[in-house]
Amino acid sequence: MISEKIAKAINKQIKEEEHSSRIYLSMASWCEANGYPGAATFLYAHSDEERMHQLKLLRFLNDRGGHATCLALEEPANKFKSLHDIFEQVYEHEKYISKQINDLVGLCMKENDYTTANFLQWYVTEQIEEESLATEILDKFNLAQGEKGGLFHIDKELASMAAAEAASEDEA
Repeated sequence: MISEKIAKAINKQIKEEEHSSRIYLSMASWCEANGYPGAATFLYAHSDEERMHQLKLLRFLNDRGGHATCLALEEPANKFKSLHDIFEQVYEHEKYISKQINDLVGLCMKENDYTTANFLQWYVTEQIEEESLATEILDKFNLAQGEKGGLFHIDKELASMAAAEAASEDEA
């Protein structure tokens, strides 16, 4: 049986994951409306991935004797300065989520809930990958340095990245 304190913290993280999904959904919509189909595809896929993170937490909490709840969400931003701005925000958001996950693991360790801490290690690893991916994308913007064709190539690369990730998920 999971403690009420841990259950409350997991419910908060469920909300964070759902909000992440909506943030990326909003960004994807902006990209699609502004002529960046590759970035839109990439961000739609990441929106779906964040929802799966939410569901994984929800099911874990219910399986451990807690009760996962759906909490109210804030409206995500719907307007962005540029494609580069979006990916700067993605990187900052992933760093924020990493901190939330680390705090949750810390709480589990403090509460001697090693089962939940072990379960959360998947999220720790996932966040390392998410931050690395966001850094890789920002590096592409730095390489392009405002070249006229740079955004076109970045958008194409994002589409390729989304397709490669989808293919690897299909194999798994």
